[in-house]
Amino acid sequence: MQVNPSFRLVYVPGVTPGKWVRVWGERLPDVPLDLLAVPSGDGERILCEGGADAGLVRLPVDKDVLSAIPLYTETTVVVFPKDHWLAAAEEVAPADLAEEVVFHPLDDTLGFTADTLPGRPAIARPDSTADAIELVAANVGVLLVPQSLARLHHRKDLTYRPVVEAPQSQVALSWPQERTTDLVEEFIGIVRGRTVNSSRGRGAGQAAPEAQPKKAAAGRGKPQQQKTGAQKSGGQKTGAQKSGGQRAGSPKAGGAKAGGRGAAARRGRPKR
Repeated sequence: MQVNPSFRLVYVPGVTPGKWVRVWGERLPDVPLDLLAVPSGDGERILCEGGADAGLVRLPVDKDVLSAIPLYTETTVVVFPKDHWLAAAEEVAPADLAEEVVFHPLDDTLGFTADTLPGRPAIARPDSTADAIELVAANVGVLLVPQSLARLHHRKDLTYRPVVEAPQSQVALSWPQERTTDLVEEFIGIVRGRTVNSSRGRGAGQAAPEAQPKKAAAGRGKPQQQKTGAQKSGGQKTGAQKSGGQRAGSPKAGGAKAGGRGAAARRGRPKR
C-alpha cells in the first residue's frame, strides 16, 4: 500500500497559517499538511536541518541556504499596563520611552541591540516574550513587539499603542533552496494567490482546455453587400447633390445668377 507524502510546515509565534492550510486541504486533500509551531528563533534552524519542507518565519534568514518570499511587514507596538500614562497617546515615538524601563527578551524579533533599544534597559533580559509580558503586567517596565505578538499575549490588564519610526518585523515564506519540490511550489502558489490552473506544483501538468478554433475571417465567403439607396449606380449622390455635382438647393444649372452675380459676390466684387 502506497503512503501519500505529507507536507511539513513550520511557523513561528504570531503567524497564523490557517487560511493557507484550508486552501491546501481543498486542493490537495490526499496530501496531509503537518503544522509545527516553534519558538521564533527555531524556525530557520529547523528548515536548515531539514526538519520541515517550508516555514512561515521572520526575516532575516540565511540567504545562502534558504529561499524566502516576503509576505508582509508588521506594525511595531509598545505594550504597557492600562493605567500607564502612555494610554493617553494615539501613537508613541521612541523618544517618549526615554525614561521607561524597556525589556529586551532573548527571543526579540525586532533586531534591537543594547545600543538601539530605546528607554532604559532592565537589569536582566527576560528569557522570552511571554516572560517579558509578565513583567510588564507587574508594572516593572514596557515592551516593544510586533502587533501580532501583542495580540497573542493579550491580557485584560494590558494594552498597546503603535510606535512610529521603530524597527519592524517582516514575515516570509522560506524553504531550503536545494529542496524546492513540487509540493513546495504548490504551497508557494497558494500563498501567492495563484489559481489551480496557474499552479507550478502538481497541478502544473494538467492540460489546459484546448483553444477554440478561430472564427473565419470577417467577410470570407460572404456575398458582397449591395448598395442601398444611399448611392445610385455610377457613384452619383442622391438628394445631397444633383447630377453633375451641383449642390442641393443651389440655383438651377446654367442660371445667370448662379454663375454671375453669385460667383462675383463670393469674390468680393460689388453688385451692379
